[in-house]
Amino acid sequence: MNKNTQFEELLAFFKALSDANRLKIVGLLAQSDYSGEELAAILELQPSTISHHLARLSEVGLVSARAQSYYNVYRLETDALQAMAQRLLADDTLPEVTTGVDLGAYDRQVVENYTNADGSLRQIPSKRKKFETILRYLVSAFEPGRRYTEKEVNHILSQYHEDTAALRRGLVDTKLFDREPNGATYWLNEERV
Repeated sequence: MNKNTQFEELLAFFKALSDANRLKIVGLLAQSDYSGEELAAILELQPSTISHHLARLSEVGLVSARAQSYYNVYRLETDALQAMAQRLLADDTLPEVTTGVDLGAYDRQVVENYTNADGSLRQIPSKRKKFETILRYLVSAFEPGRRYTEKEVNHILSQYHEDTAALRRGLVDTKLFDREPNGATYWLNEERV
């Protein structure tokens, strides 16, 4: 199954279950088979509304009907529900729905909001998530594999903001930087960067 088909199937499945009345129908059919007329009476809905909901559930294979006398009796296809859930919610399926999504958009927006035209910081964010985004932005000023003295780190960070101690501490606390126990030498933690 190609990615587009899988995405469309996943979307249809969740859309079918995204209505409160359809969820109630699924819940009722999980307990017993019902005719459309019975479902309409139980849920206090018009038969045409029940038919619409049953059609949506049927389209994705959650409900089937069998003729019984003058009525169609509906049942929940639990095997189909379980198979669909397993297939659609597999570890490799859900991440694929994000194909084409710009995962770096948030970081770029934060950097844009907190930097001047020259790349220096207007201010250090007070919120942790935004601060970490700014720290990830700052690591681009450092070379992988190179060791820096505290003075060199401060000099580089001072080009971004005067509070070099807060920035340096943040880089170490978030493990973007490693340092010797005595604090004399710093370097990028390449596993984290």
